[in-house]
Amino acid sequence: MTAPATAQTDYFGLTIPFMHFIGLVPEHIEQGYARTTLPWRQDLTNSRGDVHGGTLMSVLDFTLSAAARGSPDGLEGMATIDMNTSFLSPGTGDLTIEARCLRRGASIAFCEGDVRRADGELVARATATFKIIRRRPGGD
Repeated sequence: MTAPATAQTDYFGLTIPFMHFIGLVPEHIEQGYARTTLPWRQDLTNSRGDVHGGTLMSVLDFTLSAAARGSPDGLEGMATIDMNTSFLSPGTGDLTIEARCLRRGASIAFCEGDVRRADGELVARATATFKIIRRRPGGD
């Protein structure tokens, strides 16, 4: 069964149905930095009622890749090469995800980011490496 179509969220110039489905909210993007928020929903939790680790990794992956892009122009895509995530405390309540691009070369970007609860407690930290994919006008 397919869910009914709803207006898609603009994820810094991209349409990403999965991020829309889980309710990620894009807040800010600039060169080397991105911030998103994830409102708490029961259907995103594990058996203990905390936001599921897979959900945390998904929102980190997107937010880190947005920091690597640095703008909503849609001229570049990012393909995750590697991502390492450490879980430090339960993800309870609404969460804020912040990411920074540490170094960006011609074809590879290195990023890090955090997930924090509303009280500032660090929930998870990730590092990731992305392949920069340049989109050609009229191509891909």
